[in-house]
Amino acid sequence: MEYKLTIFVKYNKKTENILTGCMYFVILAESGDSLRRCGPELVGRWEMLEIGSVVDGKYKILNQIGQGGMSTVYLAINEKANKLWAIKEMRRDGARDYEAVKQGLIAETDLLKKLRHESLPSIVDVIEEEDTFLVVMDYIEGKPLSTILAEYGAQPQEEVVEWAKQLCDVLGYLHTRKPPLIYRDMKPSNVMLRPDGRVILIDFGAVREFSGCRTEDTQCLGTRGYAAPEQYGGRGETTVRTDIYGLGATL
Repeated sequence: MEYKLTIFVKYNKKTENILTGCMYFVILAESGDSLRRCGPELVGRWEMLEIGSVVDGKYKILNQIGQGGMSTVYLAINEKANKLWAIKEMRRDGARDYEAVKQGLIAETDLLKKLRHESLPSIVDVIEEEDTFLVVMDYIEGKPLSTILAEYGAQPQEEVVEWAKQLCDVLGYLHTRKPPLIYRDMKPSNVMLRPDGRVILIDFGAVREFSGCRTEDTQCLGTRGYAAPEQYGGRGETTVRTDIYGLGATL
């Protein structure tokens, strides 16, 4: 099989220089499909935001702390306020359908801005440039439950019960908004455990408002093994019961 290596670089139009350390490469199969789907070890990326650079005149980039299929997350600090933040970056050259993905991210941030709960992250800033979309949010210290399970196995029952109480509380909060919000993606990797024992629900890309007048969801979203039957289509729209199913599968 033949492969194609595509390299992207960050270019400063004012100085006409290529910024070193800001390269992004993707290996493509003969069919043209990115091998990201076949194995993340075949895709490499250097930091798009330079470590030590300052975003929007106030957020200093400390290091990269996460990366998904279309975005990268950095740890940053507002030195004047002496507070840590997480910055999610999505770039045009890193997304197949940048505008659609950006609109989805805008909808997610607009939703989170309206919510206030101790088990939900807060959005504090949205920065949009020509080819980059940045979201500044709470930095959540801790690990996702999926990592804890992988490292230590099944957890003590009393701890799991405590996590369940907290997750029921935040789901109850979402379900009592007007209109109700259906989370639709409950799973261990979307639950962060902080050092103080509190859990935080993250990743709101699958959330939808419940209308009560649809025969099924417009778009089927969810994770196999945790998604309720109705999330696969043809069995009615998702409701608050969908999240209860996902919570049960997670626990």
